[in-house]
Amino acid sequence: MRKSIVLLSSGLDSTVSLAQAVRKTRVILALTFDYGQKAAKQEIIAAKKIAKHYKIEHKIIKLDWLAQLTKTALVNKNKNIPKYKGKSTASAVWVPDRNLIFISIAAAFAETMGADLVITGFNREEAKEFPDNSSAFVSLLNKTLKFSTLKHPKVISYTQDLDKQGIVKLAIKVGAPLHLVYSCYEGRKRMCDRCESCVRFKDALGGVAKEWIKGRLRA
Repeated sequence: MRKSIVLLSSGLDSTVSLAQAVRKTRVILALTFDYGQKAAKQEIIAAKKIAKHYKIEHKIIKLDWLAQLTKTALVNKNKNIPKYKGKSTASAVWVPDRNLIFISIAAAFAETMGADLVITGFNREEAKEFPDNSSAFVSLLNKTLKFSTLKHPKVISYTQDLDKQGIVKLAIKVGAPLHLVYSCYEGRKRMCDRCESCVRFKDALGGVAKEWIKGRLRA
């Protein structure tokens, strides 16, 4: 069985990718990144619970310098997280090179720890607005890793070809701990129900967990 390292933000996509990775690989490490985002505290709390749920080693990587490079609403306390009204807010929450940086770090861990795979929570729905979620990006990354590593770990995502509703269906199939997911840009204890991440999550859940999500979201 191949060994893997999983990027775990605590959101829906990475949690479900982890759940599938546990079934298909031997997960040896989950990595969560703190780059000064408003949701860092709650994401870390949730990611720790998810890693504990699967009895997986969990590390938090601090990237304070990344917050200093961007004016994104995700990290800038003087900017409000935009409400999502059906039009993507990608430009307001864009962090330059974020996923490339995360994966490069994970690949270094993979090389050192002998992991064959770096597993992400990329998906088809968000790839429309976030090109560093796309299968084309992953394909180019894997070509790059053949030059930047000696053991050539491969980047994959078990949610790559799915939209959010498809990810929820996969979550139910594999028994992913949806009750532990934290998927909000604001960073409050309860998810805000207004930002793009919250709305996409809630819409994907639909009636599947309607009563549960109402208890998780701010009134």
